[in-house]
Amino acid sequence: MKNVLITGAASGIGAAIARLLADDGHALILVDRDAERLASMKETLGDACRHTLALDITDEAAVADLMSDIPDACRPIDTLINNAGHDIGGTTRFDVGAAADWASIIRTNLIGTMCVTRAVLPGMVERNQGEVINMGSIAGLRIVPDMTAYNASKWGIHGFTENLRADLQDTAIRVTEIMPGLTETNIIRTRYRGDEEKTREWFERFRIALKPEDVARCVRFAMDMPAHAQVAHLTVLPVNRW
Repeated sequence: MKNVLITGAASGIGAAIARLLADDGHALILVDRDAERLASMKETLGDACRHTLALDITDEAAVADLMSDIPDACRPIDTLINNAGHDIGGTTRFDVGAAADWASIIRTNLIGTMCVTRAVLPGMVERNQGEVINMGSIAGLRIVPDMTAYNASKWGIHGFTENLRADLQDTAIRVTEIMPGLTETNIIRTRYRGDEEKTREWFERFRIALKPEDVARCVRFAMDMPAHAQVAHLTVLPVNRW
């Protein structure tokens, strides 16, 4: 059993990861900015959910105190899964979209991930044990027109993960990046600020999408590797993509 901290855990890929790891017997610490959904997840998962924390990972001061808000019974953190992210305002040409939207995407997807990792990682280094799993995207490897800010955030996650692995080369800490293609989550709906028609058109455009559970299985695969091995990066795509 591992103590696993998951950000963005109240819906989508994060919730699917939580459900799968709960079934595997791990002890979960769930972090999300949506307190109501967190409460629902805790009820669903029962005893597997050891603690929930309503937290906006763009609040750097609150994130810096993250570990002090986690009960001793839930420590140490064996696995950190950085999953929180959004693309609100995306699929808009860069010069047309709002600068505030672009900044919010970068602050959440990249800077928030870095801050959470900085809060949790020292304990892993002290014990010389643990793993960090970052949720990247195929958009961190390939450009997608009209998604400049999101792409920049995920290219940033890719570079951050690669460099973090290099920084930790003299430790036993594993660092993994999961890079999914299009996945059926609320990220598209929130991108369009709840516009159901635009959301439907986006998924119909690509015809096939991954399920959150598909991405969760990738996380489980990385976690299940023997201690001397790490999955550096794992790309998973719908079958009609290349």
